[in-house]
Amino acid sequence: MEKLLKELQQADLQRQTRRHFLETCGFGLGAIGLGALLGSCGSEPRNVTASAELANSMDVRLPQFAPKAKRVIYIHMAGAPSQLELFDYKPELAKYHGVDCPAEFLEGKKFAFIQGVPKMLGPQGQFKQHGQSGAWISNYLPYLQTMADDVSFLKAMYTDQFNHAPAQLLMHTGSARLGRPSLGAWSVYGLGSENQNLPGFIVLASGGKQPDAGKSVWGSGFLPTVYQGVQCRTGGDPVLYVSDPSGMNRDLRKQTIEAINEINQKTYEEVKDPEILTRISQYEMAFRMQMSVPDVMDVSKEPQYVLDMYGVQPGEGTFAMNCLLARKLVESGVRFVQLFDWGWDTHGTSSDGAIEIGLMNKCRQSDQAVTALLQDLKMRGLLDETLVVWGGEFGRTPMQENRDGQTLPFMGRDHHLEAFTVWMAGGGVKPGISYGETDELGYYGVKDRTHVHDLQATILHLMGFDHEKFTYPFQGRNFRLTDTAGKVVKPILA
Repeated sequence: MEKLLKELQQADLQRQTRRHFLETCGFGLGAIGLGALLGSCGSEPRNVTASAELANSMDVRLPQFAPKAKRVIYIHMAGAPSQLELFDYKPELAKYHGVDCPAEFLEGKKFAFIQGVPKMLGPQGQFKQHGQSGAWISNYLPYLQTMADDVSFLKAMYTDQFNHAPAQLLMHTGSARLGRPSLGAWSVYGLGSENQNLPGFIVLASGGKQPDAGKSVWGSGFLPTVYQGVQCRTGGDPVLYVSDPSGMNRDLRKQTIEAINEINQKTYEEVKDPEILTRISQYEMAFRMQMSVPDVMDVSKEPQYVLDMYGVQPGEGTFAMNCLLARKLVESGVRFVQLFDWGWDTHGTSSDGAIEIGLMNKCRQSDQAVTALLQDLKMRGLLDETLVVWGGEFGRTPMQENRDGQTLPFMGRDHHLEAFTVWMAGGGVKPGISYGETDELGYYGVKDRTHVHDLQATILHLMGFDHEKFTYPFQGRNFRLTDTAGKVVKPILA
């Protein structure tokens, strides 16, 4: 009888342990699958246990080899600016303006909207060569013209996707499908953060909307969520709920977080879910951010000449403000700053979406600030170790967009995956060069083409990583940002 009672007590204890596991997970049976999924990404390529890795997840780490760029500012013009109005000068295209599109441009091709036979559309910008490099830059970007010798152009970029969301995902996560870590997340995972009081990866969005692909373009995918981008605002609290609630002082908030993390730590010891450690880290980071984020996001102490250089007023939530904040953030040790500016989709269906109006307005809103960012970084001695990247998710067609076979009321270009331009500056990039060429009408890349994965491989190389060896084990496979492709564009390296 005594033996039977002990067996019953042991069985009851096991039932309580299982019930306690489900209760502490908080989501019932669904959490078992989630826990298994999160647990599968717990092992790290550095041969460090998940607990040790996540406990020091944002510590500065050495790359695989000496980097040229210690930090990155990636400026994404969401919607895809037209390279044919800005950088890719095609005088031959002007001769074909209004002529029916050649059949070889249409046969076997898919477009987002074009149907039938569209008309060719000549370049609307007025182009001149600038600087000793002789870079072609149009009158749409008069400020950037002054920095022609500091910028390296990739003029034969191409992608696999001609719709915004999948193309943005491919550009920033290496895959057109959801679920992969973003470039910023990979960067912080590999290098950690230089400032333990600020997130290693910060996102600033402008233009009134989020990117078409949503927040996945700065997500962490299967990496621990501590590496995902933190979106900050330029008005009100930089991060929602960063301020103490009414009636709670800083000491009380600290005690609250300590109590919560003590519970989280005990829960981790019981269920070994690595995301619990991430949660602990995020609570602690949030507490430190209360002091550090409002200070670094405050531009009121900037000299007036700096504000004038960027063209900003304190309190404005503009793209120009975000450029100034990007400089302040990298200066404060933030590893990766992502700027998204929505509204560069020039189809011709409305005046705001037309080349002659919408594109010109977007350039006016951004040109001065982007140029000021480059000048500011250069004056402060930061540009040599800060890589600045500018571009969209694909290009625009050399023909004018039509819909249902009808010409649109305004001049616009359809999405184009065969050719577009991205430029880079600083951080180990050779200044004042143009790499890659398109044909005389700007339709195909005909020399030194650069795929999206090549761009990603090059960025990682400049940060000190071999893109083929910089991997993360997930679901039985070592994943990398560039998937199974990509090569470093060595001719543009300094």
